Amino acid sequence: MKKLVTAVFLLLLGLAPAIHAQVDNAAQEGISDEQLLRTSIRELSDDSFGGRKPLTGYEEKTVNYIADKFKALGLQPANGSYFQEVPLLSVKTNVKGNAVTLKGKKGSTRLKIMDDMVLWTLHAEKKLKVSKAELVFVGFGINAPEYGWNDYEGIDVKGKIAVMLVNDPGFYDDNLFRGKNYMTYYGRWTYKYEEAGRQGAAGALIIHETAAASYGWSVVQNGRASDILSLNSPTGNKELVALQGWLTGEAAQKLFDIAGKSLDDALAAAKQKGFKSFPLGVTTTIETDNDVHVANSRNVAGVLPGTDLKDEYIIYSAHWDHLGIGTPIDGDSIYNGAGDNASGVSALFVIAGKFKQLPTPPRRSILFLAVTAEESGLLGSEYYATHPLFPLSKTVVNLNMDGYGDKLRTSEVRASGGGLSKDIDRYVVEAAAVQGKPVTFSTTNPGGGFFRSDHFNFAKVGVPVILAGGSKPLDAKAAEEHRKLWGGKSTYHQPSDEYHDWWDFSGSLEDIYLYYGIGLRLAGDGYFPKWDDATYKAVREAQK
Repeated sequence: MKKLVTAVFLLLLGLAPAIHAQVDNAAQEGISDEQLLRTSIRELSDDSFGGRKPLTGYEEKTVNYIADKFKALGLQPANGSYFQEVPLLSVKTNVKGNAVTLKGKKGSTRLKIMDDMVLWTLHAEKKLKVSKAELVFVGFGINAPEYGWNDYEGIDVKGKIAVMLVNDPGFYDDNLFRGKNYMTYYGRWTYKYEEAGRQGAAGALIIHETAAASYGWSVVQNGRASDILSLNSPTGNKELVALQGWLTGEAAQKLFDIAGKSLDDALAAAKQKGFKSFPLGVTTTIETDNDVHVANSRNVAGVLPGTDLKDEYIIYSAHWDHLGIGTPIDGDSIYNGAGDNASGVSALFVIAGKFKQLPTPPRRSILFLAVTAEESGLLGSEYYATHPLFPLSKTVVNLNMDGYGDKLRTSEVRASGGGLSKDIDRYVVEAAAVQGKPVTFSTTNPGGGFFRSDHFNFAKVGVPVILAGGSKPLDAKAAEEHRKLWGGKSTYHQPSDEYHDWWDFSGSLEDIYLYYGIGLRLAGDGYFPKWDDATYKAVREAQK
């Protein structure tokens, strides 16, 4: 369901004229702001930063660049230092023979690593062996009591390898879960590996399907082409499922063929309520030699202290990392991450500059947080959310910025998660009205986007989050012409995500000013927005 909220609604909210003036002044300074945004993106995504992968030699250069910029903008170290140490485990998984052999009733098949499957471990073990493990098809690999769904009911997967579908049943049937337009967290690969671990499985393999995953196989490959990062637990992550991975659809077909079973029938059955998981009668032995490295990465945190409400915090966040140096594509092996997410970090600089230029400091403190290892599973924000520098009960809101690069001006604002917090919805309406834009609130989540960036970790610990930005080009013809400059190709997680001088930042600056306006209002009114969603609301109220 979508509802259009126009600027007329603003009259009912009584937005302070001073806020209008301050945000309007910010918009008048677009030239200097654009220079800061453009220069910072170009520098952070330069080849000399090596794609900004954590725990590589390029991390030091990256985090020092951000800390120096925070200092130059007048931000103070957040906790005696600009850095928050984040303990990470890096594992490069080397599968013996670079392939996995599966043996079934109807013969055997050999799956090549990267071409047919990707496979890794998050265990801090130099050698790992799973011997004669049986493969079990567990549907979607979901245990969701609130939806009356348990794919693990009646089957024991301890020591076995669970094979499952991506997404959740609602993607295929609007009457299940929250329907095809809203992926629940049960549809995310992170959940599926977590649940397989809770069930005692030795491995978990997800069958890739582009539409259901919302990205192609190349994204899976690029994200797992080198070492894999995770937070490092006191046990060396032994509580996690030992082997994690993906199968192509073609590899899944080979698996079911040697099992003597119909993949099509299994998929159809798995999408029905009451599905019963079953063993495939296929076994495999997998051996890995792993390059294990334990080290601290760093979040970068700078704070602008408030005045009479300085113990309350508004957090602007963006992840500084990207994929580093990986598989060459068209002769280029550096995954620069200009849009994803040198642009978001650069937006932090712009907003910090706006707050610092205010004639009177804000009442509340503003924390600017550049987090590590988002591309590895939102790790830096997860660590901050579970080890906050400032109390979560005193954290007012999180405004996360991911993707603020080439974008033309827009005629309206789209806000995700409409209805999760009506309080937050009102702040979005107010800030958008200053730009003369209506707001479309979307309650859909077809690709699981709500769970795929750092704001989600703040939501999980009860902090209200804001997801909003310009949509619908102001000049559709100009936007279509501009898109031709990209050659019709996606740059997501590709080496082609590079900065270009022809980038247009007019739309991104509008989005930056939108977030600045929201934060400016919250920094001065002393109000704590509340959740309406029962799950997040319960977590928030438990903090008091």
